[in-house]
Amino acid sequence: MKKNTSQPDFRKIYTDILQKKFPEKKKDCEKLLNKKVFTELDVIAINNIIFPPSSKDTTRSNQQHRSYSKSTIIKILEFQKQHGLNNTKLALHYKLSRNTVSKWKKLFVV
Repeated sequence: MKKNTSQPDFRKIYTDILQKKFPEKKKDCEKLLNKKVFTELDVIAINNIIFPPSSKDTTRSNQQHRSYSKSTIIKILEFQKQHGLNNTKLALHYKLSRNTVSKWKKLFVV
């Protein structure tokens, strides 16, 4: 199976960062790095472990540049259903806009 070359190899990028700059955080990230499939949610999780958000402004600025694949959006919406969350609580959990959650539900939920 040919690997999609248009996406960066996040596993390699984060492994290199951990080896060179943050070897003390490597153990915290092992479980995520050893997963067979590395999703956008894994990238966000490992990024938060290595580089904890320092301020609200930084977090808000970084959030504006995130994008999610269809499979990740569906996982987020399944999480909402499994945990009985409303759109507001889901948006807070994943640091999304309530409007984004509503839009996703209109597009992906029948």
